[in-house]
Amino acid sequence: MAWLQLWTTGLMTTMALTVIIAQDSGLPGVKPGLADMKKESHPVLFRQKREWIWNSLYVEEQKPVSDAYKIGQLKSSKNVEVKKFRIEGEGANSIFTVDDKGDLFVTRSLDREEKSSYHLIAKLYDGNNVLIEEAGEFVVQVTDINDNSPEFPKVYNGSIEERSTIGKRVVEVKATDADDPTTANGDLRYSLTRDGDTSAFEINSMTGVITCKINTLDRETKSQYVVVVQAQDMRGYASGSTATTSVTIMITDINDNLVSFTERSYNFEVPENHKVGEFIGVLKLEDRDELQNKQPMFTISNNQPFLIEASPNKDGNLILNEALDFEKTNSYSFTVEVRENVQFPPDNRGSAVTNAQVNIQVLDVDEPPIFSQLIYTFNVKEEMLVNNIGIIKARDPDSANKTIQYSILERDCPIGINPLTGQLYTLRKLDRELEPTHMFQVKAQEEPSGLEAAVKVNINVQDINDNQPELMVLDDIFVCEDDEANTVIGTLSATDRDDQTATFTFSLASENSNFSIRNYGNGTAAIMVKQGPFSTDDPKDYSVDISVSDGGHPVKTSITKVSIRLCRCDAKRSHTYCKAEARRMGVSVHALAAILLCILTILVIVILFVMRKRYQKDSLANMKNSGEIHEQLVTYDEEGGGEMDTNGYDVSILTSACHDGSLIRHQDHRPHPSLYAMVQKPTHHTQPTACKGDMAAMIEVKKDEADHDRDGFPYDTLHIYGYEGPESLAGSLSSLGSSSTGSNLDYDFLSDWGPRFRTLAELYGVDGQNYYHQY
Repeated sequence: MAWLQLWTTGLMTTMALTVIIAQDSGLPGVKPGLADMKKESHPVLFRQKREWIWNSLYVEEQKPVSDAYKIGQLKSSKNVEVKKFRIEGEGANSIFTVDDKGDLFVTRSLDREEKSSYHLIAKLYDGNNVLIEEAGEFVVQVTDINDNSPEFPKVYNGSIEERSTIGKRVVEVKATDADDPTTANGDLRYSLTRDGDTSAFEINSMTGVITCKINTLDRETKSQYVVVVQAQDMRGYASGSTATTSVTIMITDINDNLVSFTERSYNFEVPENHKVGEFIGVLKLEDRDELQNKQPMFTISNNQPFLIEASPNKDGNLILNEALDFEKTNSYSFTVEVRENVQFPPDNRGSAVTNAQVNIQVLDVDEPPIFSQLIYTFNVKEEMLVNNIGIIKARDPDSANKTIQYSILERDCPIGINPLTGQLYTLRKLDRELEPTHMFQVKAQEEPSGLEAAVKVNINVQDINDNQPELMVLDDIFVCEDDEANTVIGTLSATDRDDQTATFTFSLASENSNFSIRNYGNGTAAIMVKQGPFSTDDPKDYSVDISVSDGGHPVKTSITKVSIRLCRCDAKRSHTYCKAEARRMGVSVHALAAILLCILTILVIVILFVMRKRYQKDSLANMKNSGEIHEQLVTYDEEGGGEMDTNGYDVSILTSACHDGSLIRHQDHRPHPSLYAMVQKPTHHTQPTACKGDMAAMIEVKKDEADHDRDGFPYDTLHIYGYEGPESLAGSLSSLGSSSTGSNLDYDFLSDWGPRFRTLAELYGVDGQNYYHQY
């Protein structure tokens, strides 16, 4: 170690410099080479010259300390007789001390790995403890010695494929050293020691990367290598400290060996009833490669009823591919070849067994019957009894050729079977609309062994035209009052439960109707109006009987009654009001009881009403006898009331007095028209003139009627209409008189215009000589 101490002393001597910290005004600054010198950067209000002078400060780590030893001196260019030095900062006055002369001492041993530098501040005072020199910051560096050995932080392992090329990277190892890495103390070198296997791998001394140095690695020969890596500091010199670690390198497998049969011949016995797709036996294989690289491919010579599949462990499983028949072939012999795609020329090319002989002996067994078909399908027309639907055939595959009996397994099956011949027949008529297909199983059983087999049978029921078409109303069918001829009021369609394609034809079942049918030819039709218009006042309910034919063989026809509503419609033919249809339905007991209760309630109300009327008549008689009945006549001198007054008052009675002042009543057996139509019309020849005294005559008539009619109500107020005065030559100015008497037109033709003009015809179309209003 003498040379190391000599080298360290020379380094410290070379790095020792004198540092002068001065003011920014031009005094010398820090001399080059001083380590870690800094100026105090605190902001101050004024500046003073700094004239510190001291040697470089370095401390060797781990140096034994019995007494404090000097590492440097603090000096200042200030010429002061009495000086006092003080230090502050990391380790001040504990690890480091200073005396009045400025000598700096270390009091204990230091460890660079624990702390590599200490930052201190020096201050200078005079004899009166007055600060004469501002603080100067300096750093004490702890110099490194080689007191730590290298260490491997973890265990390293690697892997590499067999037959890899030279120089292929395996793994990188790294060691650490707590010493200063910028010095030789922490500069490491790597090497492989003889304690490990160095035949196939080498290591880079600087990076620690282990690489392959041969290209003949063979996992089947050696699958694992263990190498020992050594890390040494001091750049690998013998004086350096060392550490070692073991690295395990696994050789991974590749497919570089052929699979081989373990035997050259394989023998198996298989019963003839062995199921197709089931396992027969194993053709054992061996492969020096690992299982994931065992990739056999099999080939069977000739056309054999067998195949070979790879098992989970990559052996060959022999599988039955076709059914065996001992009576036809009782043995098989064939060759199986195995091959494999390898990445490199195989190591076992000459020793691998790639062809093997397979011998199979078929064993005879008593087998159940075999059907001639896997599934039987037959067709039967519906609604028919069929004696021969078809025949189910089964045979005994054995040479004994035993008798076979047939039966149907399902209960309540509509199909029967002849137990000896297998002939199928119907037990009852089939209906395709209820069940279009019948599926069941037929069992064939050998006698007397009892061996049996079953087969699936499908019976498809074929359709015949045995269902009537059903009418469908696609639209809301209604007729508007103003619908004209050929107006479409609804669309019809039809359905048929039969499977046959139907060509529907629509027609009316009766011709005496105000409606017609138009067939569109695509299975739909339209209901049209023959002659319009209509009226919602018409009590008649409209309906049509529509006949639908399906056009099948034979033809099926249905007749359906379709109700037609009678409505009032707007301009867009949207109905705003529809006449209620007459209800025809049965009456339940509860409904009948409700009706009887309503009738009883009405009877009670009528009886009460009659009793009240009788009471009123008796009271009226008493009032007449007492002479307290008064009638008030009020003259109503308004001009003609017009149509508005017509709705509120019947003024035709006032003008009737002009015709002899009497009301003529005629018996008429014909139904009377409306109120205004029954008013007597004046003659069309001359304009009537006001009659002298007609008002007085009318009042007398009314008084006479009131005196003799006990059921009438007294006229307390009499409003006068259509009367201009007895002396007027113009007569009445009322529109009631002028509308009927001043016109020479005959309005009787309005009754021919249809129901919509019925009310107008009643108002203007009745002759006044034939109808009179009756009071």
